[in-house]
Amino acid sequence: MEAAQPADRAPTDATPPDGQPPVRPGGGPTPPEGQPALVAEQGEPAAAGDTPAPPAGKEKARSERSPKDMALSLLILLVPIALLLAFYRGFLGGDSPVTVDPAPALEQARSANVFPVSAPTGLGDDWRTVNARFRTEADGSTLRIGYVTPEGRGAQLVESNVPAEKLLPAELSEGRPQGAADLPDGLSWQRYTARGNEQALVLLEPNRTVIVVGDAGETELRRLATSLR
Repeated sequence: MEAAQPADRAPTDATPPDGQPPVRPGGGPTPPEGQPALVAEQGEPAAAGDTPAPPAGKEKARSERSPKDMALSLLILLVPIALLLAFYRGFLGGDSPVTVDPAPALEQARSANVFPVSAPTGLGDDWRTVNARFRTEADGSTLRIGYVTPEGRGAQLVESNVPAEKLLPAELSEGRPQGAADLPDGLSWQRYTARGNEQALVLLEPNRTVIVVGDAGETELRRLATSLR
């Protein structure tokens, strides 16, 4: 007598109905004999060779970019920048300092009538006034006029009734007298050292102190000092 099989166990060689392809144990139809299976079994990894390779054209284009090509690309970017910079400097005066009119500051100082006010005269257009102000504080009043000289250096005129022992250290830092300047105006100007690479000419008077200071050369400083009227 043949042993009874469990009711929930399907026969492994069950024959499908007529017209249907035989079913494999893992599921899915069995391909006809002699024809390879087109679908991988469930759970089987895809073959490495099935991944599509990147287009050969892109890799070739990347590898063919030479330093010359990159230099040309950079040059194309720099040419418009250089043209804009040349236009800014040549036509808009980009490197020229902004000039001001010193007349209002001079008039304000004269109206205050706290010390005699001298104004530079006859300097010429190549002396550009870049700042001018008059200010009154607790220790006294001070007039300042700043210039860019013909040689492109800085020079400043200071006229003040602030006591010299307080004014000179504030304006010249560790400045020390270096002897008489011997200017042709006949006044007793003294040469002083100043902060950094600056030098100064100082005129000490009973009711005011005049300082001409800057990194301009001595010739230009003397020119500014002797222009005061």
